[in-house]
Amino acid sequence: MHARSRTPALLLVAALALAGCGAEVKDDETTAGKHDRSGHYPVTVENCGVETTYAEMPRRVVTNDVGITEIMFALGLEDRMAGFVTPDDKGDLAGVPWKDGYDKVRWLSKKEINKEMVLDARADLVFAGWNYGFGEDDGFTPAALEKLGIGSYVLTESCRNGRGSARGVMPPLDALYTDLTNLGKIFDVEDRAAKLVRTFRAQVAEARAEAPRGADRPTVFLYDDGRDKPFTSGRFAAPHDIITKAGGDHIMKDLDDSWTTVGWETVVERDPDVIVINDYGDTGAEQKRKFLESYPPLRDVSAVKHGRIFVLDYADLVESPRNPAAVAALAGYLREVADERRDAGGNRSH
Repeated sequence: MHARSRTPALLLVAALALAGCGAEVKDDETTAGKHDRSGHYPVTVENCGVETTYAEMPRRVVTNDVGITEIMFALGLEDRMAGFVTPDDKGDLAGVPWKDGYDKVRWLSKKEINKEMVLDARADLVFAGWNYGFGEDDGFTPAALEKLGIGSYVLTESCRNGRGSARGVMPPLDALYTDLTNLGKIFDVEDRAAKLVRTFRAQVAEARAEAPRGADRPTVFLYDDGRDKPFTSGRFAAPHDIITKAGGDHIMKDLDDSWTTVGWETVVERDPDVIVINDYGDTGAEQKRKFLESYPPLRDVSAVKHGRIFVLDYADLVESPRNPAAVAALAGYLREVADERRDAGGNRSH
């Protein structure tokens, strides 16, 4: 939904990643309601360059998309949610620490979020993002919701940066940490948010310590979808930090955007050692793999020639509490690739 759905106005985000981290980061207070303290409100945060003041804690939040929804679950804010909107391909939830959130919170729709949906849910805040629910084409924007008396919080990964519809204002993992910190203030769970941020930073640091370095770093291309032209990640979407922190050299790091389209000729010219597939949508990972392996222009690209294709789930690759675990998983694979290339005498200077 990061390329198909809908920015600034009110609140929320949070996170968790490795399956084992879920129980660790929760403090003694298990529900947001126990965190209400006299004197905490009003509270002001900056979201996508806009300062917003919250007179009280939002109590009926509607979220859009998997990563955004799981940010709320990771912060333990299920009892502050009126529902979530996601496609039905939420992926395998078996190893997700906050999987119980999906049972506790109402699943409003598999379709795109809209005004009628949030009005029916009696929402007091919508947590979405530009192209993650918010968009001018269908009039579902923070400004439109404000006229209905409904607040908004914009996913920081999706913040527009002033260059047309281009998105991204900070490094992707910083966007996650920023949203966790903001939401911690808004929902009066600052200690819990800080624990999550510390846990994630430590998890990423551990993966980086074992990741390939220098000339050993494989070049990596993120393939989301597209046949005539590939849809991929620039330096402001989560895959950039996931690839880079995992010890890869992201071949599209010069794109000042989050999710965008490029030409196949650029991919061929930059000749990635590894292709990471984003597994989501009607075209599954195996279909995408078969296309990459059979597409004539990619025949001599190193990743295709040597079968170095790695799959991550959609929720790993958009801003979400799964990002740190994705760094660790990809780092393990890239170490194997680096060892293989070193043994074959195939290191390249990037």
